[in-house]
Amino acid sequence: MTRGALLLLCLHLLVGPFVAAGEGECSGDASASDRKRADPLKIAAIFSILASGSVGVSIPLLGRWVPALRPEKDWFFVIKAFAAGVILATGFIHILPDAFRSLTSPCLAPSPWQDFPFAGFGAMVAAIGTLAVDALATGFLGRRAAAVGDAGASAAEDDVEVHASGHAHGRVPQGAEAQLIRDRVISQVLELGIVMHSVIIGITLGASKSPETIRPLMAALSFHQLFEGMGLGGSIAQAKLKARSMLKMGVFFVLTTPSGIAVGTAISSAYKESSPTALIVEGVLNSASAGILIYMALVDLLAQDFMNARVQSRPMLQLLSTAALLLGAGLMSFLAKWA
Repeated sequence: MTRGALLLLCLHLLVGPFVAAGEGECSGDASASDRKRADPLKIAAIFSILASGSVGVSIPLLGRWVPALRPEKDWFFVIKAFAAGVILATGFIHILPDAFRSLTSPCLAPSPWQDFPFAGFGAMVAAIGTLAVDALATGFLGRRAAAVGDAGASAAEDDVEVHASGHAHGRVPQGAEAQLIRDRVISQVLELGIVMHSVIIGITLGASKSPETIRPLMAALSFHQLFEGMGLGGSIAQAKLKARSMLKMGVFFVLTTPSGIAVGTAISSAYKESSPTALIVEGVLNSASAGILIYMALVDLLAQDFMNARVQSRPMLQLLSTAALLLGAGLMSFLAKWA
């Protein structure tokens, strides 16, 4: 069982007491012929999304071999701005409206679901939680790096930092070292937000029994994964992880949506996307994912890069980055017409 499927099962158990009676009343069913035509489309979707996600996440990682794509080059800022625009639009245009739609559905009991904006609340809590995780993880890794540095310094007395009293003391990582720690935390938290959303969209497609729904969804999600992969790949590349760690993170992202489709296909006979349980689980996960992605796009990607001294000192780079941001957000918003 994948992590995403396990999370869905846990949420199902948690939301059970809040589900309205008569869970199947809002659920329609497809004909046998529709189901038979839908299965080959789901297989095609798995391979299409697998390929597009692989290409997307690989492009920024090619910086090891393509000099123009390396994090220290100007074009890397432009690519990251485009990817951040994609991630921002994903949160605002794709995921958050879906969360509101699920958690205000007439298929749910009027109270409490119609009485409070749970989707907005969930996104806010997730954004605050992401901030806390961001800060705690950065602090922990910084202290660990300082401890390792001090241990090495003690072994080589020439490098020991000394108080006036002559005692060695801990140091706080600064400059490039501190930034590298931040970049590594950002890449991992960003993947968490993207993967949560990928699980949901994969299961939704896999559980669908309508070929008319699957065809446009397959095309839209292929582009969706391509652009999201570029955003995540850029963040992973900037973190300067070991090749093995980069490969693991990339593969995990690439496999998540196809795995979700496989899980959705397997449970499609019992899964009712309009049932209260499904609506609540999807709404909660989508609202949390939206909060994480919006926070990451604005705080850890856009604010960090656009306030970078290098970008600030180059008007042309500022202009290109802004244009890339608008293009990425615009293209991803346009895809909302189909997915």
